[in-house]
Amino acid sequence: MALASLQLPDVESMSGEELLVWAYETFGKRMCLTCSWQRQSSALVHMVSELGLDVDVIELDTLVLFPETYATRDALVERYDLTLKSFRPLDPPDRLWETDVDRCCAIRKVEPLERALAGYDAWITGIRRGQSATRANAQKVEWSERYGVWKIQPLVDWDSKRVDAYITVNEIPYNPLHDQGYPSIGCIHCTRPVAAGEDERAGRWAGSNKLECGIHVNAPLIKESND
Repeated sequence: MALASLQLPDVESMSGEELLVWAYETFGKRMCLTCSWQRQSSALVHMVSELGLDVDVIELDTLVLFPETYATRDALVERYDLTLKSFRPLDPPDRLWETDVDRCCAIRKVEPLERALAGYDAWITGIRRGQSATRANAQKVEWSERYGVWKIQPLVDWDSKRVDAYITVNEIPYNPLHDQGYPSIGCIHCTRPVAAGEDERAGRWAGSNKLECGIHVNAPLIKESND
């Protein structure tokens, strides 16, 4: 049977923990967890650790993340004794975010992720439906034609309050920028705080039509024109 033809159980009825256990029983060491060191990463690192799942932890270091993001990474690595695999852009042009933000993301995030996922069959992500309209239809398990892996998304049906409560109850290190008006945190030059009532990801690439960095979509990254 082809990997993309895997018969799935009723994954939508599973809790995040149940989903991770099923995924580990199915994919084992052929599954990895990617971390952006936002609150979803904190929750998933803790959850995987509590379940005793031996999966690789991967970061995409764009080289232009916030200092608070790197500090959060270091705190989580120390707390959970993580062996981290870091993937960086091969040759990032300086200040490309000012002239071609899509190409900048492709160089700093998409291409490194392609290298990172080579050899894996499944990829644990922190996608949540409530983050933005572009993620509203995300599923707990999805096949990615782009990367040739199954995406495992244990927190997809969690809202931000549930993530925050999980972090608080379990006393998990998290990115302090979340307490400073940054519900979604990317690269330092392309992220701003959000205003009340805005989508969680409204502070990403603000002032442009860009919706996603590109690692989670198979469709174009730019909003269609209304003209």
